[in-house]
Amino acid sequence: MIHTALLALFLLCSQGPFTQNDHDFHVSKCLIDYDAEAQSLQMSMHIFLDDLEQALGQQGYEKLFLCTPREAAGAEEYLEAYLRANFKLVINGQPAQYKYWGKEISDDLAAVWCYLEVENLSELNTLEVTYQVLFDTFRDQKNLASLTLPGRDPGMLFFQIGDETQEL
Repeated sequence: MIHTALLALFLLCSQGPFTQNDHDFHVSKCLIDYDAEAQSLQMSMHIFLDDLEQALGQQGYEKLFLCTPREAAGAEEYLEAYLRANFKLVINGQPAQYKYWGKEISDDLAAVWCYLEVENLSELNTLEVTYQVLFDTFRDQKNLASLTLPGRDPGMLFFQIGDETQEL
């Protein structure tokens, strides 16, 4: 019984966010919703912590310990800068600036949710998304964007290296 419990604990810990495991696949997702009442485009991005830490480490920001009590000073700013460099929007033909509202750990402790928003958007006619998060780190990285936009059925966009930008 104790051996089974110890094995289960080992397996659980070895799959947690604090290890450098190789994944069978690399994927992130972003939920993009237009809120007509708030006149804003709201985005929630889900990125695996170990992958994100590795990507930021390659840029010289090592041992950030994102979403832990040991989080490094400046980690939030490094994360925001990384997202701004790798996630871009063009709305109604114009480059859009979004607010970075912050982050929180996912329920399973393996990923981080990052929250972004384009405010004061009274009309959304066209949307171009460049979503190349983690492409600089993993050649097999795939990114998915789930969209809920006015006048359209909910949809999904798929991004991979060589196909980083999609337009609606």
